Amino acid sequence: MLKIFVKVLAALLALISTSIPQGIGVGVTPSGQKLDLDKFELTWSDEFNGDKIDSTKWATEWWVTMRKGGYWHEDMLSVKDGNLIISAEYKDKPLENRYYDKWHEQINFDEYKPGWYTSMLTTRDKFEQKYGYFEVRCILPAATGMWSAFWMMNEGVYNVNGSGQDGTEVDIFESMYYKDHWWGRDAVSTGIHYDGYDEGHKNVGLGSYLIENNPYEEYNTYGVEWNENEYIFYINGVESCRTSAGGVSQNPEYLLLSCEFAGDNGVQSSDRHGTGKISLTPDKNWPAKFVVDYVRCYQYK
Repeated sequence: MLKIFVKVLAALLALISTSIPQGIGVGVTPSGQKLDLDKFELTWSDEFNGDKIDSTKWATEWWVTMRKGGYWHEDMLSVKDGNLIISAEYKDKPLENRYYDKWHEQINFDEYKPGWYTSMLTTRDKFEQKYGYFEVRCILPAATGMWSAFWMMNEGVYNVNGSGQDGTEVDIFESMYYKDHWWGRDAVSTGIHYDGYDEGHKNVGLGSYLIENNPYEEYNTYGVEWNENEYIFYINGVESCRTSAGGVSQNPEYLLLSCEFAGDNGVQSSDRHGTGKISLTPDKNWPAKFVVDYVRCYQYK
């Protein structure tokens, strides 16, 4: 009942101003235009119908070892029953280090240690595209202290010149609100970042958006239509928001699927972006699983 009340309250406040529910921390239900998929043609996809990661489509080493409050490791990836599964859990013993010989001379290499482990996939150096529609169908991980994401990047993101036209991190969705599941926030957030991640960093948060179907138990789709003028974000084929802030990226971008733990230097220790603090003892939510049915990319006809 409380969940229904919160959703009704958010809808009433949105009638006054769409910014009110966001301002008080209540997500809003997508209510914009419907996606017109007829104007696109499929250019790339992965339906995850095999029994392992397709290495012609995905790379696992875009970022090795330590990542925020945990570690990324390819052993946390699997393909089963037509789904990609990115698992997340605590490991008392470090997973095998397969990256040292390849990477230790090129990066500030951090050894794997006991801690929270999960993973990511990227199409970097495999597939990238400028403009079109990009969509994932997935079930979100039901756990606090972490989040999953579907996003786009290119190396121009790191250029600090006051513009996102040379490259923008486009967060199609990030799932940070499982801790609020009990009072109705079955929601994801959306935003963009450009001008690097240091002093020049600029970001635009586009708010949180409610999912009508339980996103932790049911499949939902999350996508973005990207053209030279703007980004238009969709949830289950309905527009949630749009923006041209910072200037829209005019360069091809690659895709990422990932899970991350809140914290720093490999230590899970914080409530980041509203994820809630992690449970220090395993419970029914661990291992958490980010289940992906497909990723599809389309170009304008």
